[in-house]
Amino acid sequence: MLLPIGVQLVVFLRWLHRRLRDDEIHRAFVYDIATNHLPHIYDALRAIAEQQGIALSEPPPLRFIDLNENRRKEHRSRR
Repeated sequence: MLLPIGVQLVVFLRWLHRRLRDDEIHRAFVYDIATNHLPHIYDALRAIAEQQGIALSEPPPLRFIDLNENRRKEHRSRR
């Protein structure tokens, strides 16, 4: 009787861990794109537009706001 409940608990905990880890990886990917790659993409697009004779306005300023930073700092300090 306890074995199926234990198996379900283990499967649930594995799923929960994988889900949290996937969210963390996704956040890191978005942060990397926003801070490292997007400025280079804007520069490349500006160069292509310049070659084509297209006048572009200035690109928008890039600011990545991490809404989970406080929670992440608290989590690191508990380790």
